[in-house]
Amino acid sequence: MTQHAAHEQGTAAHDRELRDAAAHLGRRRFLTVTGAAAALAFATNLPRPGAAHAAEADPRRIAEDPFTLGVASGDPQPGSVVLWTRLAPRPYEPGNGMPAARVPVRWEVAYDEKFTRLAGRGRADAHPEFNHSVHIEPTGLAPDRVYHYRFRAGSWISPVGRTRTAPAYGARNAALRLGAVSCQAYHDGYFTAYRHLAEEDLDVVFHLGDYLYEYAVDATGGARRYTDRTLPAHFDHETVTLEDYRLRYALYKSDPDLRAAHAAHPFIVTWDDHEVENNYAADISEDDAPRDQFLLRRAAAYRAYWENQPLRRPQLPRGADARLHRRIRYGQLAQFDILDTRQYRSDQAYGDGWHAPGPDSADPARTLTGAAQERWLIDGWRASTARWNVLPQQVTFSERRSTTGDAYKVSMDSWDGYPASRERLLAGAEAAGADNLVVLTGDVHVHYAFDIKRDFARPDSRTMGVEFVTTSITSGQDGADKPANWDTYLAANPHLKFYNGRRGYVTVTLDHDTARADYRTVSAVTTPGAPVRTAASFVSEAGAPGLRPA
Repeated sequence: MTQHAAHEQGTAAHDRELRDAAAHLGRRRFLTVTGAAAALAFATNLPRPGAAHAAEADPRRIAEDPFTLGVASGDPQPGSVVLWTRLAPRPYEPGNGMPAARVPVRWEVAYDEKFTRLAGRGRADAHPEFNHSVHIEPTGLAPDRVYHYRFRAGSWISPVGRTRTAPAYGARNAALRLGAVSCQAYHDGYFTAYRHLAEEDLDVVFHLGDYLYEYAVDATGGARRYTDRTLPAHFDHETVTLEDYRLRYALYKSDPDLRAAHAAHPFIVTWDDHEVENNYAADISEDDAPRDQFLLRRAAAYRAYWENQPLRRPQLPRGADARLHRRIRYGQLAQFDILDTRQYRSDQAYGDGWHAPGPDSADPARTLTGAAQERWLIDGWRASTARWNVLPQQVTFSERRSTTGDAYKVSMDSWDGYPASRERLLAGAEAAGADNLVVLTGDVHVHYAFDIKRDFARPDSRTMGVEFVTTSITSGQDGADKPANWDTYLAANPHLKFYNGRRGYVTVTLDHDTARADYRTVSAVTTPGAPVRTAASFVSEAGAPGLRPA
């Protein structure tokens, strides 16, 4: 069989698996969601086995550019990487201007940007049931190599994306450079940081959550203050339904700077809360909505998330459930254990917010990851042979006291609100010998650099690893280099080595000897085009963790 024939066969298998998986969406969750309405909502509007013979639209009849949301790639493996696009000639309209029929899409992967030497090609169907999104998993690619890819629908050709496969599992790769981003509230400003990120020389980008926000976006785009256009009224309310979430992704992905970042680098994504609802915990909503009602909303949000991200088939939701935690290896240099700290967590203690630690938050039965994910993580550390064990996740891992003295408070939504869960992970890492631990974090809209202490109450206790917290892309608007609590936080938390409140991202360079973090910031997001600068740089040595200025 030729390479191209193998790719064609793999694409057909992909479509069959997608339809079969979709036919089973929600069955397990039927046991916990009551009511015929809930069952009906999970079971309808899904492609079923045999859908390949259903109505097919002629792509030649697409009269407007369907690639308005760009292209993306993600979850690199040594011989494969996910390729994504979604057909949306009218992204701000319900249905995105597409017919209620499947549309054939051709894809190509090449060694060069001009596509003179193809590495693979094939066809996939963009199903209306999945909002005409396409997820391609080409195989047979070379490890640790740059590729270019594109899609065709009728006479339309997508923008060209650039991606890179992971090194072979046993490769002695010398260095790896990654980006870390989070929290991109559209209504809080322009995605200028993404334009700069697109120009960085990176192997991969980790998105650590809050890819979109459920909050209303008014006609002027909030802080963007549009004067040359008006956004439709259906963006001006909170997202609840599947159509709401799909339209919100279309709004975000129509941003040219975000599209540029996706086209430049493969992304490895995980969610936090705003992809569904602020500070939800498992099946408990922020506003204590009935659980069956909230699970319907979660099912809609999870499905829209998968439709709009470069994720593999195992991440396809089953109703209101989705396995997002997964492990990706980059040769012998790094093992990435991507966490989901939202779907399985116990409800926040003391009603959420900032509170003094107490018996409720300290309850050893409480968990941020769920027992199964916790075991999976510790087992992965025990089996790891990587130089660096990297934990991309959502909420601040290190202790963060609000003030000096005994009257301090901590965030009940972060690991501080689940100290027994954190202790189990630290003990597990210690027992597994996961010495070179690097935690990547988002959520808090500021840059932090932490030493991870074995006992945060004792500054002289062992340093287990380091935590690099990236600020937001836009959330919180422009920010400041020194927020109002800057002095207090540094005094109250001696393991906190850096704190900055501007917008931006973090780049991390790993080699055999050191982990280096460069904290990149932009001066403003409420006006477009701000320059980027490096606010600070830190390094931690392999075998002797602890941050020092680079």
